[in-house]
Amino acid sequence: MPDPVILWFRQDLRLSDQAALTAAAQEGPVIPVYILDDELPRDWKLGAASRWWLHHSLKSLDKSLRDKGSRLILRRGDCAAVLKRIAEETGAQRVHALRHHEPWWRNAEKALAKHFDLSLHDGALLSPPDSIRTQSGSAYRIYTPFARAVMEWMPPPEPASAPAHIEAPDRWPDSDSLEEWALLPTRPNWAAAFSDDWTPGEAGARANVAAFRDEVGDYDHARNMPSEEGTSRLSPHLHFGEVSPAYVWHRVAGAPGDTTTFLKELIWRDYAHVQIRAMPTYGSANARPDFDRMPWRDMREARSDFHRWTSGTTGYPIVDAGMRQLWATGWMHNRVRMIAASFLIKHLLIDWRDGAKWFWNTLVDASYANNSVNWQWVAGSGVDANMFSRIMAPLSQSEKFEAADYIRQWVPELAGLDDRMIHDPDAHDARPQGYPAKCIGHREARERALAAYRKART
Repeated sequence: MPDPVILWFRQDLRLSDQAALTAAAQEGPVIPVYILDDELPRDWKLGAASRWWLHHSLKSLDKSLRDKGSRLILRRGDCAAVLKRIAEETGAQRVHALRHHEPWWRNAEKALAKHFDLSLHDGALLSPPDSIRTQSGSAYRIYTPFARAVMEWMPPPEPASAPAHIEAPDRWPDSDSLEEWALLPTRPNWAAAFSDDWTPGEAGARANVAAFRDEVGDYDHARNMPSEEGTSRLSPHLHFGEVSPAYVWHRVAGAPGDTTTFLKELIWRDYAHVQIRAMPTYGSANARPDFDRMPWRDMREARSDFHRWTSGTTGYPIVDAGMRQLWATGWMHNRVRMIAASFLIKHLLIDWRDGAKWFWNTLVDASYANNSVNWQWVAGSGVDANMFSRIMAPLSQSEKFEAADYIRQWVPELAGLDDRMIHDPDAHDARPQGYPAKCIGHREARERALAAYRKART
């Protein structure tokens, strides 16, 4: 029997359209490995909600591998060191993996290449980031021309099927048990209801794609309506690589109706990864230097307001509904994410990085690229971002996008109010006794934010 090869899984937990698996399987026996490395990412190790998802996704992946005659080896520790030990134990000389673009994964790939024949394959994005360049040969910084350039490359190659069988090595290395990793919360089990909303794994991802295909024609309108099920809810599946963006593109592009808006959201995901390749510190450093002078409130003064934001008790119903949905399900409606993020940054004048870290810990789809780029877009500090002076009015946004039923679902204290009052109970003298007053008025918050921004620019 030839020497086995290692298949290194990371954020690509699928068997279909998995170029690294296809290449490994063609060489002979395959040892599939997932390593939980909490040291390499440092401040960006997996958040609590992501760990819940990872547990169930790895469990699903192991079952899929066993159906193909293989299994998943679990190890914990430094990626390069662990893979080196597995190679010594098994005689493996080559590692196959999909290429990833987070700074810690790129560092790991460089370290691993010093010790192994590392074969990296594309497939995490619609197109390799280095393939989409400006006429001068540099990376795109502005989304619109980037999207036009990507569309010229589309559609992506047809997704490949999973191998019918994966050859096993003559002996398997030792593996941790998934339960030993204690990825699931216990005391308390704040994720108890997550399974009502999510089915992690490749089968769950494909089921979501199939369901969304029937609805994508209404996406351009429905994605902005919190009270409707108008979003794809594919973000965690894409983040963990349970389905490839190429698979989603091909299944959705031919659906009835106008699919352009959704397909451009897939391109935005590529765009975000291009930005973190160009600026690996995007999650912690302002892309625009003038924001380094922004007089954010000191957290010693702002901590109470930050707590009200995280707990969904700001007195702004649309913001509170979103934050409570996040806590209960590990996810928040896209339009409400923008409203809630803008509220923290501009109404409460709290540094966008504090909000980004909270989302990182509580979102099941916490992507370093998307989370960082989206927060900097809202703050105005990104390379291609909304202007800071454009301050969202959460009360009018709530009414404009008909969020009444969404608020009733997540803020039950307000469930008895009619559509006219529920967006701003204080304005109608209809605030129930158990619901808090606004932590700050909209006009006061707007004036404070604009004054701070003027100071940053001087």
